[in-house]
Amino acid sequence: MSKIVTLGEIMLRLSPPGHLRFVQSNSFDVVYGGGEANVAVSCANYGHEAYFVTKLPAHEIGQSALNALRQFGVKTDFIARGGDRLGIYYLESGSAVRPSKVIYDRAHSAISEAEVSDFDLDAVMEGAQWFHWSGITPALSDKAAALTLEACKAAKRHGVTVSVDLNFRKKLWTPEKAQSVMRPLMQYVDVCIGNEEDAELCLGFKPDADVENGATDAAGYEGIFKAMAAEFGFKYVISTLRESISASHNGWKAMIYDGKEFYVSRRYDLLPIVDRVGGGDSFSGGIIHGLLTMQSQAEALEFAVAASALKHTVHGDFNMMSAQEVEQLAHGSGNGRVQR
Repeated sequence: MSKIVTLGEIMLRLSPPGHLRFVQSNSFDVVYGGGEANVAVSCANYGHEAYFVTKLPAHEIGQSALNALRQFGVKTDFIARGGDRLGIYYLESGSAVRPSKVIYDRAHSAISEAEVSDFDLDAVMEGAQWFHWSGITPALSDKAAALTLEACKAAKRHGVTVSVDLNFRKKLWTPEKAQSVMRPLMQYVDVCIGNEEDAELCLGFKPDADVENGATDAAGYEGIFKAMAAEFGFKYVISTLRESISASHNGWKAMIYDGKEFYVSRRYDLLPIVDRVGGGDSFSGGIIHGLLTMQSQAEALEFAVAASALKHTVHGDFNMMSAQEVEQLAHGSGNGRVQR
């Protein structure tokens, strides 16, 4: 299997049990997660040598986050230790017409204040086949943006395929700031993943599709995919297509373009959703595995969509699915019958 590197922030997630509201809860459930950490866990579950790169405080909470990664086989050799705090986010899980709600407490986290000199990026990238990052990481701080840039440069020095999940977060930066940082980084990217909102806010591209009202006709994406590939030289442009019928019920599919052909995946009806957080990250982990191990972009995309559909049934940020379980769904009915 392949050496896969991801770079980003892992956070402590605190959630009221079940579907309680924040103001109702007297306790919080604890899990750890964050965009690129979630991708690393998926890749480790599929048998890859997955390394997560970040900076964690040297105290026990930082160690707990590191242990959570190790528990699922993620390699932590390149994690720097230091800084004052681990980022926290609070998640209130929605249901039916009530949306989920996230409150961040991540300012001055260790990774947001990390220096490039905290990492030996050439050692990190040596022997790697794939490097993945998301738009969340450079949004954390100017230092994190500089680290992302240097990591991309190191990846290219070592001939590593680079993927990005655009992942715009309006609580972290403005579209203007995002585009000023993200567009120059695209010269290092081979595989661009993002939904319609991400493409518009991070890169300035808008699809011809009314996604808010559930009109996820893939034909509306063909023009934008071609334009993005032409401008930035992407080998693949990929988008998930989510129909948000309610907090508990989504439609889910994706499309991919390799510069020649477009392919649209099968659609999944996700009802009821157990935990939506990490759904996009599980898709990224699935597409990385698929493009590294499968013969066609169609096979890779079907694997990724099945992986992310399954993630919506799993509590927590991490996708606890093996490659075999994902393949069973990708090639099966998804009727949920007991496996005996």
